[in-house]
Amino acid sequence: MIKNKLVTAAVITALGFTGSAVADDDNRRHGFKFKPLDESASAADWDTTAPWKLPRGFKQYVVSDETDLNIYDGGRDDWHDMNNVNETGPMAGRFMYRTHELRYPANQPEGGTVTVVDLKTGETKILAQDPSWDALDGIRWTPWGTVLFAEEVTGGRLFEIELNEDLMTAANVIDRPAVGRLAHEGIDIDAEGNLYVVDEHRGRTSGCDLGLPCGGGVYKFVPDEYRNLESGSLYVLGIEDNGGRRDNTGQGVWLGPIDASDARRSGTLAGGASYQRPEDLEIIDGVLYVAITEGPRDEYGDEYYEGRVIAIDLESMQVSDFVKAGVNVPVEIGKPGDEGHQTGFDSVDNLAEAPNGDLVMIEDNNPSDIWFASTRTNRFGASNQVKLFASLTDPGAEGTGIYFSPQQPDVLYVNVQHSAADDGDATWAITRKGRKNGKRDDD
Repeated sequence: MIKNKLVTAAVITALGFTGSAVADDDNRRHGFKFKPLDESASAADWDTTAPWKLPRGFKQYVVSDETDLNIYDGGRDDWHDMNNVNETGPMAGRFMYRTHELRYPANQPEGGTVTVVDLKTGETKILAQDPSWDALDGIRWTPWGTVLFAEEVTGGRLFEIELNEDLMTAANVIDRPAVGRLAHEGIDIDAEGNLYVVDEHRGRTSGCDLGLPCGGGVYKFVPDEYRNLESGSLYVLGIEDNGGRRDNTGQGVWLGPIDASDARRSGTLAGGASYQRPEDLEIIDGVLYVAITEGPRDEYGDEYYEGRVIAIDLESMQVSDFVKAGVNVPVEIGKPGDEGHQTGFDSVDNLAEAPNGDLVMIEDNNPSDIWFASTRTNRFGASNQVKLFASLTDPGAEGTGIYFSPQQPDVLYVNVQHSAADDGDATWAITRKGRKNGKRDDD
């Protein structure tokens, strides 16, 4: 991938970084309005300089790619995965932190990596790296000014980075076993400082030594002391009454405490609900949304439906299907260009909160689509409106790491991972085309 460094640095500045500590409420809650796409992107339309198919009036730019920092050279992908910025503090919104989902570190001597991008200057550097780190995935800025990241492997670890004052170097990286040894992906934190995590495991078909189902749970960690993750209690989501439904919706309850050192097994023994690859989660207005990438299987091994997002009301603990293919969004049939193709929802992966409170969802799929769902629901808890926003044309890639910074409500960040282009993995910004002196800024 080729770009003009000076132009890109100017674009990064223009994308909205102001250095303000907190975005005002009017900006934070504005809509990211768009006319939905009619269908997913076709790989035949792939343009390496603009890989995202977008609604009219939107543009895309590279924020940082492998020409800035080629972590794994020799033709290896950098596997840009998840994004977050320093959401609080005197320089809030200036620094972007990213995990790189390197797998099988025995064959990759550098190990897993966390990088940081200065969104004001464009400087990109390694923040932390270790030969033992495998499949780094979820990342989250904490209200107390640290960075959490974790491994997406069985028994994976969750780490906390304490930063130096420059926010671009690590003072300390601390393993936090009390949060649970799990195949971590999503991480979120509520107002009380409780952490929510998932076990990215096919709990309905892979199971564990306890048989089927096992694992694939949703967990809550309650620290003994706010901002101190050294000790606390870990709980797993259970369903008290699922009404005979096979997909674990109904009245939820937190079960435990459980043994954090073997959270998958102990959570199952405690009666935890088992899902088919829960991957990411996001809290919006007291509701915990969880991306379940796959649906349960029938006796032939076929999915009943192609993934979904569940919603957990953290006050009432009601668990419902929020977005589900065939219910409030179409089922995907075939691929673009195929006879009988139908654009639809398939293999939802990462989640983010839009500035107006919508839930943003991206697929672990090809083509990889980005959807927006209104958090207004019908009486069954399903979103009233789900709209297709963007679609990835890159034939070898998936999109991941969707993220809105509180300081930049007009910019959606998203990564392209394992691109078909040489050194094509990158972080992109998608924003509305601006106008200057009556003309579009890209005229």
